[in-house]
Amino acid sequence: MKPIEEIFPLPDTPKKIVITTHQKPDADAMGSSLGLKHFLALQGHEVTVISPTNWAGWVNWMPGTEEVINYEKEKSLAEAKLDAADWLFCLDFNIFHRTKTMTEKLKTVTCTRILIDHHQEPDTASFDYGISDTSKSSTCEMVYDFIMASGKGELINETIGECLYAGVVGDTGSFRFPSAKADVHSMVAHLKKKGLIHSPVHEQLFDNFFENRLRFIGWVLLHRMEVLYEYNTVVIAIPKSDLLKYEIKTGDTEGLVNFPQTISGIKLVALVIDRDEERKWSFRSKGDFDCNTFARKYFEGGGHFSASGGRSSDSLEKTVEHFKKVIKENQHLLQ
Repeated sequence: MKPIEEIFPLPDTPKKIVITTHQKPDADAMGSSLGLKHFLALQGHEVTVISPTNWAGWVNWMPGTEEVINYEKEKSLAEAKLDAADWLFCLDFNIFHRTKTMTEKLKTVTCTRILIDHHQEPDTASFDYGISDTSKSSTCEMVYDFIMASGKGELINETIGECLYAGVVGDTGSFRFPSAKADVHSMVAHLKKKGLIHSPVHEQLFDNFFENRLRFIGWVLLHRMEVLYEYNTVVIAIPKSDLLKYEIKTGDTEGLVNFPQTISGIKLVALVIDRDEERKWSFRSKGDFDCNTFARKYFEGGGHFSASGGRSSDSLEKTVEHFKKVIKENQHLLQ
């Protein structure tokens, strides 16, 4: 993979460009994709954003979401766009299997493939150009850096600013996490000068749910949360019956894993949800516990040092039992 700087200056002749991201895109994935789309479209390029799957309703407010193609629902159209593309930007993921059913198609595209991502252990052989920087708060911050490095920062407008700001807010926990470094705040200051009004973005991200989600969270915290004080750990196991009872949709469980971090002394929170095809894990840590290594070693996952995900083909009961076994083996890292 060659440095992303080698694609500068960006071409003046219009190109057909596809932007894609990981399955079930969150605020950073959708925000970076749409922010880059608007930036490239301003230069006359034909830009299409393709999501591997559906996405949470609380990102639908982002400008351009109505034009995003859902690969699972519009496979023929999406593949035609991929076949015709000159460039393919891959954002917020660094290995093709994170795109779920798009995986095999992405392996066969013949256009130039460009990576912009901040997760660990990128599959660099799959990309022609790119940047992978785990020190960055979000892919949205990296898209901002890309725009500025291209020498066309003057094109940033309120629309681009809203998209990029949303991803930064999402991936920094509203600027709570250590990844919200000085460069992040400088970026936000610049976006504000370019017309960003930040309050509506927060309202769309955090005050845009139905009553059933709040009742679901209350039920889960009361009945599904287990505090393992001997390991300074919280584990939450959510059966599918809870999802059906409260009519939980894509995105409704976003942020749930963060609630137990407010408990004094807790260093690791693990959330597992019983999905149809697998059990999905989310891990969040404070201090020196490496979630990425833990997820990769025990749960076929990975991500960041203090935030990662994983999966299991075992039943909900068995994967929780496995978690408790391995957390006991690693208790010295949580003291």
